[in-house]
Amino acid sequence: MFARTERLLLRPGWAEDAPALAKAIADEAIVRNLALAPWPYGLEEARAFLDKTADPVLPSFLLLRRSEGEPELVGGAGFGRAPGGGIEIGYWIARAHWGHGYAYEAGRQLIEIARTLGLPRLEAGHFVDNPASGRVLEKLGFRPTGRTVPRHSCARGSEVACRLFTLELAAGEEMLAA
Repeated sequence: MFARTERLLLRPGWAEDAPALAKAIADEAIVRNLALAPWPYGLEEARAFLDKTADPVLPSFLLLRRSEGEPELVGGAGFGRAPGGGIEIGYWIARAHWGHGYAYEAGRQLIEIARTLGLPRLEAGHFVDNPASGRVLEKLGFRPTGRTVPRHSCARGSEVACRLFTLELAAGEEMLAA
């Protein structure tokens, strides 16, 4: 599955993306805010991630900035199973691209994809020491559930407090018009 936004191309990762992926995500400030990514993260970890069998129902994407020249990998985003069994979204942006609205732009596209897939609801969460991710979720229309739960961070090697959010897709129409 591929998708395009004004500035981004969302596409599956391919084996030849491993060096660019390793370079973009190999930053402890990024990986420590992800539940499943290990630290340190190098070429071997990028290859292992890209070798995983893609789930057609829960796709993952590399985010490439569209430009006149060659597209540049700016992050990743996708769907997964939340610990409670629901469908959640996740995303990360390479440090050089923080503050440019790419997480929000990719998140909007993930919501559209979820609607196309017929998903009635999405979940998300962010570690409490990463409030910027929470602001992205709120801007996307996700609502806090009022619950903060421990969630394992592979990079940190420990449980971290995670604030939970939900988005009822049928109720999110007004956000997409914004």
